Amino acid sequence: MAKESMKARERKRQQLVDRYAEKRAQLKAEGKWEELQKLPKNSSAVRLHNRCQLTGRPRGYMRQFGISRVLFREMANQGLIPGVSKASW
Repeated sequence: MAKESMKARERKRQQLVDRYAEKRAQLKAEGKWEELQKLPKNSSAVRLHNRCQLTGRPRGYMRQFGISRVLFREMANQGLIPGVSKASW
């Protein structure tokens, strides 16, 4: 499990990205780089990091499912993810 402070920090960044997305796009289109740099650093989408939705684990993130590889394996073995089964040949 990730620290609650790290998960909270990511949520805060996501809120800033959502709040300033339209303004950032407009400033980029107009080429106003000085005004763009005055916006908060965390309002840039590049600063976001994918995290597991259930545990907050930052590494081994599977984008298609939105969870970490560890949790994916556990859930797949238990049959909680439809259409996913363990490979055998």
